[in-house]
Amino acid sequence: MADERLDIVIFGATGYTGKYVVKNATHVYKDHKMKFGIAGRRKEALDAVVKEFASDIEDVPIILADIKDEESLKKMTERAKILINCCGPYRFYGEPVIKTCIATRTHYVDVTGEEQFMIEMQLKYNEAAKEAGVYIVSACGFDCIPSDLGIIFTQQKFEGEVNAIEIYMNVWSSTTDKKGPLFNYATWESVVHSLAHVKEIPALRKKLYPTKLPEFTPKLKSSVLHRSDVSEGWSTPFPSADRSVALRTQRFLYDKYKERPAQVQFYVTMKSFFEFLMMAIVGMLLLVLSRTACGRNLLLKYPALFSFGFVSHESPNPEMLKSTHFSITFKASGWTEKLAEPTDKHTDPPNKKVITRVSGESPAYEMTSIAVILSATTILNETDKMPDNGGVLTPGAAFRKTSLIEQLMKHNIKFEVISHTEK
Repeated sequence: MADERLDIVIFGATGYTGKYVVKNATHVYKDHKMKFGIAGRRKEALDAVVKEFASDIEDVPIILADIKDEESLKKMTERAKILINCCGPYRFYGEPVIKTCIATRTHYVDVTGEEQFMIEMQLKYNEAAKEAGVYIVSACGFDCIPSDLGIIFTQQKFEGEVNAIEIYMNVWSSTTDKKGPLFNYATWESVVHSLAHVKEIPALRKKLYPTKLPEFTPKLKSSVLHRSDVSEGWSTPFPSADRSVALRTQRFLYDKYKERPAQVQFYVTMKSFFEFLMMAIVGMLLLVLSRTACGRNLLLKYPALFSFGFVSHESPNPEMLKSTHFSITFKASGWTEKLAEPTDKHTDPPNKKVITRVSGESPAYEMTSIAVILSATTILNETDKMPDNGGVLTPGAAFRKTSLIEQLMKHNIKFEVISHTEK
């Protein structure tokens, strides 16, 4: 790639997530001595972002780019070695950016949790990205860095062969006196539109993987509502992108390296049955109303009403975000011995359990911005440790052999082994 390119360009820098990325980029890239620029539609808004978050940096180039203007996207991506795309919902705005990045041989990362978008991009652009020598890595924020890399971390620490991993996510606030929305409106918008098209996902998965995996036993079963021995409270399966991305990572490891893929189930844990009931009501409303145009309009017009105040048209309260914590616990079971081939059947029942945990603070935007910045930095510095010569990859597939987990730990995102048990 040309020497005159900036190391990083942050596209959508004036949006809510984009501002967090710029703010944290000023610290991270100073440490790494990297040069970054910001991009968006309006110069005044971009100037304001530089003034607010990067005024102590000598030169932060501003690039004007509009998603509807292909030529402006080309000029923007030609300026970057890697593009951080914060411009969502990605179902509407993501594909033109990825297409242009491949054309201009620019690496790409984003923070989407939109499953349909990610699968479609892999189907359409994986081969083209490989040919261009470009890495396209989505889901580099809270969706799905902690869960996907948490599984990789667990597999690396297991010292044997993992059969199944149950994941328990817990998010809580350490304060009760802070009020206001917890999520940005664009996040709500992405969820509403993703649910509207959820029925299309099975066909997309089948197209992506026409050949089924062999059946691995013992089979991991899902438990609807239960109390786990590794997570306090009520746990229930959660329809986030975490499980989908994790299974795509595991399939990649099986197809490329002939490694046994872990079976994965993803749960969210709530402290009380009342919290579970509230989440179930919001979930049902979203599912029912997102199916019709009229219902979607209601959801998008009155987010505070349908989310019990967790989302509104106003920006989230920064103090609320600071007091939010997350903990994701991984309960892995398997065997002390690895078999020669992943398709071989173990004749004995699983005889080993390992519990690990990933935890941190302010997951929604602070942690997301740090994770996507470090993902971009890792691509810049460690392509020799990444698979193939490019491609559309999940975080786990892209970063498994890199130092990204160590980098995240230096930024207060903790990965730890809780216990080892052997029979």
